[in-house]
Amino acid sequence: MPSLFRTIVRPVVTEKSSAAYQDRGEYTFEVHPDATKTTIKAAIESLFGVKVTGVWTSQQRGKARRVGGTAGLRPRWKKAIVTLKAGDTIEIFEG
Repeated sequence: MPSLFRTIVRPVVTEKSSAAYQDRGEYTFEVHPDATKTTIKAAIESLFGVKVTGVWTSQQRGKARRVGGTAGLRPRWKKAIVTLKAGDTIEIFEG
């Protein structure tokens, strides 16, 4: 199982995820593939000092890619959508 600092890989900042945190207060992260909902919740609460009320996870499949004559596959990754307590925010998304 990954440590708390390796559980969260990076925030996912897209047009769709930006609309989600502005409208519903949901933040999207790429997380370690072996991370569970409880470890994701603990990592977010300790790293950012906020209270997590819900965690949704999904496995994203790898996309097929071709470079010249060589076909390959991008690696799969795990996405977590986190909802915070009313009034809590994460500043890295507000920039």
